[in-house]
Amino acid sequence: MNPDLGTPRELTGLQRRRALYQPELPPCLQGTRIRMDFGDSTTTIDPKCANIVARAIPRTFGQKLVHFLDPNTMAHDAQVNEERPPIRVGVVFSGRQSPGGHNVIWGIYEAMKAQNPQNVVLGFVGGTEGLFENKTLEITEDVLSSYKNQGGFDLLGRTVDQIRTTEQVNAAMSTCRHLNLHGLIIIGGVISNSDAAQLAETFAENNCRTKIVGVPVTINGDLRNQFVETTVGFDTVCKVSSQLISNVCLDAISAGKVILAEEVALSKLTLMEIINKICDGVEARAAQGKYHGVLLIPEGLIESIPEMYALIQEINILYNNNVPKDNIPSELSPWAAALFKFLPPFIRTELLLHQESDNSAQLSQIDTEHLLAHLVEAEMNKRTKQGTYKGRKFSSVCHFFGFQARGSLPSNFDCDYAYVLGHVSVHILAAGLNGYMATVTNLKDSINKWRCAAVPLTAMMSMRRHLRGPGAVPIGKPAIHPSPIDLKGESYAVLREKASSFLLDDFYRTPGGIQFEGPGADAKPITLTIEDQDYLGDIKILQDYIDKVRTILKPGCSREVLKAAVSSMASVNDVLRAMSGPLNAELPLYHFS
Repeated sequence: MNPDLGTPRELTGLQRRRALYQPELPPCLQGTRIRMDFGDSTTTIDPKCANIVARAIPRTFGQKLVHFLDPNTMAHDAQVNEERPPIRVGVVFSGRQSPGGHNVIWGIYEAMKAQNPQNVVLGFVGGTEGLFENKTLEITEDVLSSYKNQGGFDLLGRTVDQIRTTEQVNAAMSTCRHLNLHGLIIIGGVISNSDAAQLAETFAENNCRTKIVGVPVTINGDLRNQFVETTVGFDTVCKVSSQLISNVCLDAISAGKVILAEEVALSKLTLMEIINKICDGVEARAAQGKYHGVLLIPEGLIESIPEMYALIQEINILYNNNVPKDNIPSELSPWAAALFKFLPPFIRTELLLHQESDNSAQLSQIDTEHLLAHLVEAEMNKRTKQGTYKGRKFSSVCHFFGFQARGSLPSNFDCDYAYVLGHVSVHILAAGLNGYMATVTNLKDSINKWRCAAVPLTAMMSMRRHLRGPGAVPIGKPAIHPSPIDLKGESYAVLREKASSFLLDDFYRTPGGIQFEGPGADAKPITLTIEDQDYLGDIKILQDYIDKVRTILKPGCSREVLKAAVSSMASVNDVLRAMSGPLNAELPLYHFS
């Protein structure tokens, strides 16, 4: 374990300037009297999954959605935590490094000390392994001073990204009991928060006083649902990656070469169909005299290709059955073995790398861009020999933009967002809630319009389901699944509208580095700004309508009004029942193994 974790850092002039930035809080978190409104009980997104999740996680399933109220909001039954005895809270980095993670801890510390100066925040050094081995660092102002608004996770560090096995869960529970923790805050993505939900259930089952709260922090931005609009770090990684990619674009147009880097391909095309589409694009650009271009490829592309997905699943199954790595190729089915043999040697090696903590392939270690470059070059050479392509010889330069942004100085948005989530986490624990995630919605607006809430982790959980339709059966264990790109969403519509122009025209811009002041400092990703995502705001609107109906339909109202209300409510009920059926549930889809 790194002995330098948690020690004061030597900061550059820019880092010292960033450390002075003071994040803001929305009105609902300002002052000493934080008001919380306990709403309705929650369910899961898929009706077929609700009973399964309830049986698997009975003690924390169906808990209420909790809203944080602005000071001027009227709510007669709002809860205010007046008593503030000292509490002890632990915090652990469970996911991969993400810009803004340190500000979550800063927000936790500030909220804890504001509630009671005697409160104690303990950070687990070395991530989850530090949690298992009871290695802690007390968070103080001196410890935090050189980590405020800074990138990376080097205040505490991280190791394995899971708290899942019986041994791991028992070790975590033993540590929490030994330290007499009132709460444990787990900072991470979909895997970490799925584990947090299971951990909360196990702690409740074993009468462990420690309450569990999750915080959505990951550069992947795939922890998105009706309650979580984006994750801490995604804004920063978008800006850093945009700068890197724009530099590559300018280099390509200057030097005249085709560059394969990273992009989004969401269609279920075969590998060779994708190769042919890329080659068709190269030919179309060459016909216009453009022998340069940039192709952006998503890290998960290789798993979206049907035959590659099936191959990866076979390899995963063999790994799970403890088949030695060297024996896996000979244990594959005939068609999978043929595909495996067709792939270049470097891809075969990477497919057999040790699995991730969630038993999936290490997609970031599979050189998808090199695979495509290799196959595209072969296809272009073939077309040249056949005489169908008469342009210059195809050549490529590959770049991998996977981890460059993880240690970046976080954007203003991520600094604020993380800091606010840290505060929300503490108030959730102060209210005695277990198995919740700290969330903020309406993020596209200014901070004074943000809505904060505590959402049960089980409300975000579902089962994996193969295919759609009445016969589709949920399988596996309840989990929070990565959110795929919404092909019906407004942001994807913008991309599709420009797709043909992006293929043939040179639309290159240079955004430069992250702006911390002046124009551009508060810019946010398109996926956040143009989508209608204010789920909590919509719940408030619905509640207002229900209250108005109750006011109109008081006993004594006319029979005509009552009949109209009954008829309307019957229609609404029928429509909502149909829309809530399994066919309309937005669940992740998976191919058959």
